[in-house]
Formats: sequence, C-alpha cells, structure tokens
Amino acid sequence: MDKVEKTGKDTELKVKFFDRIFKPQVITLPNGNIVERPRSRTPFILLLLILVVFWAIRMTGFDMAMIIKRFSKLLDLLKKIFAPNWSFFPKVIKPLLDTIKMSILGTVIGCACALPVAILSSSNINKNAVTVTIFRFILGLIRTLPTLILAQVCALIFSLGTFAGTVAISIFTFGVVSKMLFESIETIDMGPFEAMEALGANKFQAFWSACIPQILPVYLSHSLYCFEMNVRASAILGYVGAGGLGITINERVGWRDYNGLGMVLLTLFVVVVAIEFLSSYLRKKLS
Repeated sequence: MDKVEKTGKDTELKVKFFDRIFKPQVITLPNGNIVERPRSRTPFILLLLILVVFWAIRMTGFDMAMIIKRFSKLLDLLKKIFAPNWSFFPKVIKPLLDTIKMSILGTVIGCACALPVAILSSSNINKNAVTVTIFRFILGLIRTLPTLILAQVCALIFSLGTFAGTVAISIFTFGVVSKMLFESIETIDMGPFEAMEALGANKFQAFWSACIPQILPVYLSHSLYCFEMNVRASAILGYVGAGGLGITINERVGWRDYNGLGMVLLTLFVVVVAIEFLSSYLRKKLS
C-alpha cells in the first residue's frame, strides 16, 4: 500500500513540475467559472524525440544519400547470393553438423547448470537475501557479455575449434535460461509447497513434489527457445575461431564467392526454419 502511495506521489510531483514550466491554459466557462486545462505533453515529447534522433544521426554519421547511392551494389550482391552454387553443398554439410552439435551440447550443458542456480536465485524458494543477490548479480554479469565476446575469450583460453564454441554457447544459455526460469519460479503457486512442509516433508521433498511439476513445462519451453537462438548464434561464432558454419561464411566472404555464400545461407535458413517449427510444436505440447 505504501509503495502505491509513493508511486502516486512521484507521479503527482512530475505533473506539478511540468505544469510549472508549461503553465496550464486558463479557460472561462459560460457560467463564469474559471478552470485550468493542463498543456499537452505531446509537442514536448516530439521535440525531445527529434533532438535525440538528430544527435544520434550526428554521432553515428548516418547518411541516407550514401545508402541510396550504394543501393544498386546491394542489389548486385543479393542477386549473387540468391543464385546459390549448388555444387558447393557437400562442403557445407560438415560445418553445418558441427554447428548443430555445438548448439545441442551447449544448450544441454547450459540448461542443466541453469536449473539449480535459478532455484537458488528465486526469492520465494531461497529466503536468504544475500545469496539471492549474489546469484542474480552473477547472472546479470554473464548476460551483459555478447556471445561473440564469450566465444573469442573461450577461443583464447581453449584454442580454436568447436570446443570453444560449445563452452561459449553453454555460458550464454546458462545466463539466459537462469534469468527466465527464476522469474517463472517466482510466479508459481506456493500453496502446495507449504502444505507439504506442514505434513512433515523437508524442503527438498516439498519442492520436488509441489514445485517441480509447475516448473518443468516452463523450463523445457525456455530450453527449446534457447536452442533456437543457439543454432543461429553458433553459425557466426566461426568469425572468432569457434568452429561451425561461421568459418565457411567468413571464407566465402573473403573470397568474394557470393554464390557459395548463398548456398551456405540457404542451408542454414532451411535448418533454422525446421528447428523453429519443431520447437514451436514441442512448446505447444508442453503448454
């Protein structure tokens, strides 16, 4: 209740601050009463948005004229990509399998490690605020690191190859699934858990019997969603030496072999779409 009152007071202070800068319009009604109509905030918001966009354009050096000028080159490039070299397909199979294997193994390891950490990060299960804060801080730190940076660090530590890519995917999956899962755990019904404890069960028995059945479908759904992301992400990890299709893509771009690149991208597209359909079907069954 106090939190709601505090939020209401903060909103009221912001409104008063705005009204002090932009004085309300004074209107005299036909009956002689005088009322104040607050000024619209739309022009102020639009002006602020325009200033931010203008500042961003200046900072990034964005040039629409350059895009229009080079658009014909983009079309030429797309024509070559959309005319794939079918004879190059046999060379795509091995790196494609490496990409899928990296994604599967990395997802399994990351999701397996994420389950206990997510439970320990849930405030309704773990009542120790210090450990909850520590685990959440670690998860937040992991999620700030992009997959490519993780792969580059792993390649420096474990040398080049699919092992480094698998470790990077595992860490990325661990961070994402842990975050989504502990938020889901905090929304479950704790009534059965408390009832099991009242009947004499210890915390582990109560959690396993009352909470796991509620968590499991959500956990599997998050894991499948991460697997979809990992297939796409692992395809570009080869740019930093982590194996998979990324190495082949980098080679084709370096050799300006855009027809071969088209074959790689087409194969990857078909695989990703098939995995997404399968994953969506399984998630629907779980829900």
